[in-house]
Amino acid sequence: MFYQVTLKTSGKQFTVTQDETVLEAALRQGINLPYGCKNGACGSCKGKVLEGHISHGQHSENALSKADETAGGILFCCSHPKSDLLIEAREVQGAGDIAIRKVPCRVNTISKPSSDVAILKLQLPAAERFQFLAGQYLEFLLKDGQRRAYSIATPPDQEGPLELHIRHMPGGLFTDFVFGASTPALKEKDILRFEGPLGSFFLREDSKKPIIFLAAGTGFAPIKSIIEQMQAKKIDRPIELYWGGRRPGDLYLDQLCKTWAQEIPSFKYIPVISDGLPEDGWQGRTGFVHQAVIDDHPDLKGFQVYACGAPVMVNTARHDFSAKCQLPEDEFFADSFTSAADLATNQSS
Repeated sequence: MFYQVTLKTSGKQFTVTQDETVLEAALRQGINLPYGCKNGACGSCKGKVLEGHISHGQHSENALSKADETAGGILFCCSHPKSDLLIEAREVQGAGDIAIRKVPCRVNTISKPSSDVAILKLQLPAAERFQFLAGQYLEFLLKDGQRRAYSIATPPDQEGPLELHIRHMPGGLFTDFVFGASTPALKEKDILRFEGPLGSFFLREDSKKPIIFLAAGTGFAPIKSIIEQMQAKKIDRPIELYWGGRRPGDLYLDQLCKTWAQEIPSFKYIPVISDGLPEDGWQGRTGFVHQAVIDDHPDLKGFQVYACGAPVMVNTARHDFSAKCQLPEDEFFADSFTSAADLATNQSS
């Protein structure tokens, strides 16, 4: 059995089988809906059912509240139609021409700029040309069938290895492997496999609006890719980068950001620390990183915002920027970093 889904704005239609979600069916048929985590945690794929009925799978209450559901809200990544649907959704332009593929890679180097962050550099086969958009992510294919997603930190046009930034989550299946907390441990020259590129977090180049990049922790990785791609393509738009961490060491490439501030015209770097200790000697901004944006920009009507980090930061920023600062909802682009622990703790049916 299958159902037909119609997009209200464009009139495009696609079919959904009983064993796939609305998002899976749309992507399979070349309809590019926005998405991030694909597991009901981030809210990037939120839309609305105007006609028809769906069943929701497990999802975070922060991504879609009961009130949202009552008003017809839907997360396309975890919803199955029960009838034909008419939906309201934003379509993503620009990602549809790049094929998603499974690719082998070799671990070139593993470095640790801080005690709980590893930078992996992955070498692809000599004849391999992996295409992606700056800001997208890949998923490692693990032996037990599980997957782990990480954003690409290098720009698409840069020669050499792909770079990933991985934060250690003690007890995490893959991060313990990377940080040597499990046996066996990941080593240089090991072979891994991944699938990608994935995600709709990338620069909308058709806009000339000033940009606010909002990063928490390793949410800096895809933003680094976008900024370096803007440099390579000589895209000249005002940029403000707000990077938040609990302590100064969480801003593990702080010096790189300071270099950008010196070298890139119309670029500002605002680091923000939430839980610094006296011995850190921190003299900069403090508090929640998204609040620093609100303090500096009580009116965001003329901006685009690109946010990446934990779901609680992304969802709070999405709500507050719209409710308090008049940021148009369609000018907020996000990628949420979710862990297996996040899903086990936060999912509801």
